[in-house]
Amino acid sequence: METKTQHGYLVLADISGYTSYLAGTELEHAQEILTELLETIVDHFKSMLTISKLEGDAVFGYVADAKAPRGETLLELIEGTYVAFRDRVEAVRRRTTCQCNACRAIPTLDLKFMLHYGDYIRQQVSGINELVGSDVNLVHRLLKNHIGEATGWRAYALFTEAGLAHLGVRPEGMHEQPETYEHLGEVKTFSLNMQARYQELVEARRVFVPPEEADVVFTYDFAAPPPMVWTWLNDPQKRVLWDGNDAVVPVLRPGGRTGPGARNHCMHGKNVTNVETILDWRPFGYWTQETSSGPMLITWKFESTPDGGGTRMSVYVRGKMRLPKPLVRPLLNFMMKKVYDIRKLFDKMARLMAEEMAREQAAEAAPAS
Repeated sequence: METKTQHGYLVLADISGYTSYLAGTELEHAQEILTELLETIVDHFKSMLTISKLEGDAVFGYVADAKAPRGETLLELIEGTYVAFRDRVEAVRRRTTCQCNACRAIPTLDLKFMLHYGDYIRQQVSGINELVGSDVNLVHRLLKNHIGEATGWRAYALFTEAGLAHLGVRPEGMHEQPETYEHLGEVKTFSLNMQARYQELVEARRVFVPPEEADVVFTYDFAAPPPMVWTWLNDPQKRVLWDGNDAVVPVLRPGGRTGPGARNHCMHGKNVTNVETILDWRPFGYWTQETSSGPMLITWKFESTPDGGGTRMSVYVRGKMRLPKPLVRPLLNFMMKKVYDIRKLFDKMARLMAEEMAREQAAEAAPAS
């Protein structure tokens, strides 16, 4: 393996409370539960991160800078992983009738994340691949912090100053706190309460156009993971490369984030502007938007392809035009599938993504200069 310094995000997910949980429960049942929860984390992480190793009750992953150009997608991955973890904990609790200590204590488990941006080297020793470097050491040292003492939080996402700056987005309500480590000095950290964020996401209104109520249903399979497809559909700079707009301008981001209430202006020519407003935002499951052009409600849904190697995107469109209902469906189908030729647009997007993935693979394989 060619060893060269790389730059990227280092992400560690650690199950909170597991040491005390294990000490007071039956080992066999506890191990089954841990395996299920770790699989949930890994399944979400691997859609965007390379899994470096499993570390007992933690998962360590990384992604090179070139593979994560939109920092907000990484933040959404962390939130999506936490929501899936909490949902799985609740599902395990509901389905079990076992009264052993391990099963009864499931709700005491939670999850925290450490994210740092820095340098690392991939090395191989006796056939085992691992990351090394001072920044790799730091992201692990961050597990020993004083966030819980200062805030009372059991579940949080901790970002170093370097990590947060490189993400290019700063959520509201973050807790700022310095941490000091031997040989590493003082590290500025910024933390987000994941339990509060989970409640926000759960309580947010759901707006979803079901296929049976849609006027247009369109499905397309991409040979790329959901976070990458999600990014190419939402990053303004990437969208203009394939969707026919001259410009996509983010004009509103409540709390500095894409989410319900966020708004884009899509420019096509000098006098045509379509306003898109996000109504529901569930990375990387679906989002629903309202457009002024039409007007329409559109739900974009994402799931794995049957072979598990890509992303199946389903688009459900419901018209809101002041026209007799029998006219809306054929008109929208004609406009989207014939006039705009959306399959042709997504073919172009698929080609651009394939070129991007090929460049990333070539960069990884290139020898160090």
